[in-house]
Amino acid sequence: MAIHRWEMTIMELTDGEEKKYQVTRRFPALLVSETKLFWTKKEAKKQFDEWLRAAL
Repeated sequence: MAIHRWEMTIMELTDGEEKKYQVTRRFPALLVSETKLFWTKKEAKKQFDEWLRAAL
């Protein structure tokens, strides 16, 4: 039996002087993904941690 898990990433995107943070979670077995953009690293980290807790 294969174990399927979410893959999660957090990336910093820079456009000139503006920074945004992208948080993505993917479920490769179902070809499903969800992405959210945030203006602050704190908000992005909060979302990442929320998804991480939900995946356990």
